[in-house]
Amino acid sequence: MKINVTSEIGRLKTVLLHRPSLELENLTPDILERLLFDDIPYLKQAQKEHDAFADVLRNHDVEVLYIQDMVVEALENHPEVKSNFINQFIEESHVQSYSVKDALYEYLEKLDCKTMVSKMIEGIRTTDIHIAKKTSIMDMLENEYPFFTDPMPNLLFQRDPFTSLGNGVVMNNMMTRARTRETLLSEYMFKYHPRFENEDIPFYNDRFDRYQSEGGDFLVLSEEVLAIGISQRTDPRAIERITKRLFKENTPFKTVLAFNIPKSRAFMHLDTVFTQVDYGVFTIHPGIQETLTIFEIEKTKNGIQTTKVVTSLEAILEKHLNRKITLIHCGGKDLITSGREQWNDGANTLAIAPGVVVVYERNNVTNQALRDAGIKVLEIPSSELSRGRGGPRCMSMPLAREKI
Repeated sequence: MKINVTSEIGRLKTVLLHRPSLELENLTPDILERLLFDDIPYLKQAQKEHDAFADVLRNHDVEVLYIQDMVVEALENHPEVKSNFINQFIEESHVQSYSVKDALYEYLEKLDCKTMVSKMIEGIRTTDIHIAKKTSIMDMLENEYPFFTDPMPNLLFQRDPFTSLGNGVVMNNMMTRARTRETLLSEYMFKYHPRFENEDIPFYNDRFDRYQSEGGDFLVLSEEVLAIGISQRTDPRAIERITKRLFKENTPFKTVLAFNIPKSRAFMHLDTVFTQVDYGVFTIHPGIQETLTIFEIEKTKNGIQTTKVVTSLEAILEKHLNRKITLIHCGGKDLITSGREQWNDGANTLAIAPGVVVVYERNNVTNQALRDAGIKVLEIPSSELSRGRGGPRCMSMPLAREKI
């Protein structure tokens, strides 16, 4: 299967999701901050909401794939790599005790691939494995924390571990320890799944690159223009390295717009405050417009030129997209409403075709503003999914879109 994502709004053909599972049941108040959650979603309802999301996509002729299934199929396709996969998982779970490492390996190796991957995502509790003989301080200290390997609840947000750019992929070195193992699943999917293993897919970054980046900060505005957020999770040096590689590989990208957004939990990625919904039409959280700084990185005959842009957002987008720009304010003009609906991912829309977007139903003001602008709005329930602080775009990674 080829990667083909040259816009944010081309008709969506194939998408990668993760259906929430028992990893949510392993969230406790004591470890919420460590695992980047603000609350504990009710799993049964979260699954119903996620299934409704997937059904909306399928009902619009989108092929839905699940990362968990893809990794299982990759390991079954290449059983010889299972041992290495287990060892990498244990090492990247930062297990310190050699006795625990050995016990974890023995425990996981005996499981079939489906059960094993499920258990890795769910989190392995200290009560799941009996360590017969504890001989070191590290062995004994392991009992002070309830998990040998942490749950992976943020896997719900498939937008972040990697990014589909044109016909290639950026594998992200994620900012927080809570999420770094997610890219291990992505890596094995691309290397060993029958859909991808024989495809010549270029990679413009690897998961152990020096600087951090996450997929929610990447927006493919056109075949030639890419927007990347300088955010809480993406380092400006990562943007420069990725840009140089894109230009060096002679991809169609000629311009990268680096958006410097506020560094806060509410604005963790660019797509939490800014997404495209149609030709020249974007949602935006009005709270960032006055503080937004944009850097224009362009490919020139003499190399790369970086310019700090002093103009309006509309002007810079009109320049590079060659069309009139309309900005739809998340939550409208009211500061209280816009702040609340942005927190509930009102600006985090997923376009499945030009002018057709999936949104959370709870953001009434934003959704009506989209309708008033002529956008077809497909609402999904979100009482539990929204507790994870990510919307429809965050939960999805497009693998193929039609060109526009």
